Amino acid sequence: MTLPTEPIGSVPRPQALIDGMQAAAAGRISAGQLDALYDDAVRDTLRRFEETGSPVITDGEQRKPSFATYPVAGLRLASSGGVTIPFEDGHTRRLPVLTESPFRYATKAYEYLDAARGKTSVPLKQAVIAASAVSLMYPGDGIDGYPREAFLDDLVAEAASEIRGCLERGASVQIDFTEGRLSLKLDPSGGLLNSFVDLNNRVLAELTDEERSRVGVHSCPGGDKDSTHSADVDYAGLLPALFRMNVHDFFVELAGEADPERVLEILGEHATGDRRVFVGVVDPIDPRMETPEIVRDRVLAAARHIDPEHLGTTDDCGFSPFGDDTSTSRDTAFAKIRARVEGTALASEELGI
Repeated sequence: MTLPTEPIGSVPRPQALIDGMQAAAAGRISAGQLDALYDDAVRDTLRRFEETGSPVITDGEQRKPSFATYPVAGLRLASSGGVTIPFEDGHTRRLPVLTESPFRYATKAYEYLDAARGKTSVPLKQAVIAASAVSLMYPGDGIDGYPREAFLDDLVAEAASEIRGCLERGASVQIDFTEGRLSLKLDPSGGLLNSFVDLNNRVLAELTDEERSRVGVHSCPGGDKDSTHSADVDYAGLLPALFRMNVHDFFVELAGEADPERVLEILGEHATGDRRVFVGVVDPIDPRMETPEIVRDRVLAAARHIDPEHLGTTDDCGFSPFGDDTSTSRDTAFAKIRARVEGTALASEELGI
């Protein structure tokens, strides 16, 4: 046995798939032709994940338009008026706005599992977007005859159904909660953050204890086109609220932190009970390649603050959360994943695990 190690989710799409997605949007290829490209990308992603030795793998989110908007892709949406997410390098991403009621997911993440199962024998993990992120898509001026409270009731039911469907298919589930740290930029008082946690806990309350034991939450300062949206927000403001979420596993960005030792001190205080903290040991947006030895040393540093019985390793973030992000190559992503797997094994050996 070694320390557990898991990916976050996305890896860069093959260029053929990116070209195909653009061609399909322009009407130049059929839906069937695009689906064949998705199948090829998923099959290749699973194969390359297996070759890294990772004990848990994902489909790389190859079929998602983005980690955040896949549930609403295909719904009637407004492209203006949505929350704008500014990144450090100056580019932005804008969330769409819902226009219709009642709210239902257009796509649930277990559909991606259905497309991946049978292509690998390695345990699969499925990332799902947090209900709190989807809640930001409700228009500020409301929807006639559909108050926000009714929308949130529907959202909780849809999010819980999605998670349960993934679990029923044998996958573990990771809730992507990147808006957690960002919320402290939008509302430094922490009120928005705490409302997000409360909403996500409403979803988790719909699950059984056994189901929740297979669910984790991921938090990071964003990662898009080699830039972040909230790395300047103090982790100390996020972590106490994050650990209020009623899950077993916590996947936290660490390799890209300016002062990882300080963050580890805080994490060590919260790694209690049956919780396990998966610390980021490779940085997807850093072009420098981590070696297994660098990863080993990062794990050993974490083990000085977190009991190895409560410790795991992961990537800081997905490698391509948005479908059009080509800032990192597939080769680089899988090389970093392999370094994480091998470095975790080296650290486990030194720790006597």
